[in-house]
Amino acid sequence: MEFLDVAVIGGGQSGLAAAYALHKQGLTPVVLEASEKAAGSRPHYYDSLTLFSPARYSSLPGLPFGGDPDRYPHRDEVVAYRLRYANHLDAEIRTRHRVSHVRTQPGGFLLTLADGSELAARAVVAATGGFGSPNLPALPGLDSFTGTVLHVTDYRTPELFAEQRVIVVGAGNSAVQVATELAAHARVSLASRAPVKWFKQRPLGGRDLHFWLKVTGLDIAPLGRFQRSPTTMAVIDNGRYKAALSAGAPDRRPIFTRIEGSKVTWQDGVVEDVDAIVLATGYRPDLGYLAPLGALGGQSRVLHRDGTSLTHPGLAYVGLEWQRSLSSASLRGVGRDAHRIARRMAAHLARS
Repeated sequence: MEFLDVAVIGGGQSGLAAAYALHKQGLTPVVLEASEKAAGSRPHYYDSLTLFSPARYSSLPGLPFGGDPDRYPHRDEVVAYRLRYANHLDAEIRTRHRVSHVRTQPGGFLLTLADGSELAARAVVAATGGFGSPNLPALPGLDSFTGTVLHVTDYRTPELFAEQRVIVVGAGNSAVQVATELAAHARVSLASRAPVKWFKQRPLGGRDLHFWLKVTGLDIAPLGRFQRSPTTMAVIDNGRYKAALSAGAPDRRPIFTRIEGSKVTWQDGVVEDVDAIVLATGYRPDLGYLAPLGALGGQSRVLHRDGTSLTHPGLAYVGLEWQRSLSSASLRGVGRDAHRIARRMAAHLARS
């Protein structure tokens, strides 16, 4: 059986940053990526997706994003950057290596792959991030809906919904962005339990919000241990999205009370036929392969402190939402967290 130094599970931005940081600590990471290329889930996002942070704040450690630093890169640019970064890494990346289970064994961990093969590792970094498992809320009657239901992870372009009645559920960046895009082709309502919260993309003299997060230190403030459950973040807006909602394209409504067949009942008692419901309701960490370890708590809650497992000293995480700070699950933040866990892992392995 092959024995690895450190197995990094996931080849998206979190896994790539982890491999870079581990190599800097003198360790030999091997990245195990389930898909055919080291680009994470980004290639599967909707076509019009753009980052809310400028290129200057969207780099992984050791390789600048490149190009105009003040532009907001679109989806395909980010995919190309990640692939370029993977080629830049001094680490082995094995694609089409999906990890099914991780268990302990003497000297470390035993990893079982989807094809039934096994690998041993002294340590494991779980870097499948916080966006691998779509969150599907228990909305009343949703299972009986006779129209189209899809999570935003399966949404690509608005043309397929032309002239339809569509509800987008959610109040975060993706929900607002997708609902506004759809509203040019369909009649759309944005439904959420709470009103949309807004952040200006360029407040206080025209500098991007991320400039202020950096200079104030808010971007790296250690808030992770106080923020254990996902919350709806405020929508970062250049004025376009708030104006669209104000104009009713899309309109915003409190979440509906029930669904029966194709009919949706709103809180004011109005009943109408709906063609499609898009769930922009976030994600959960894709960490089911750790269940045999007992590393997860109730409702698959990750048991960690700043990315270091509370149950297994040789296990660490990179890319969890609010892992340590506001930016932990972002391109601009995973490098800092990866550096932190790499130092701790190197110290642990030196003692073991």
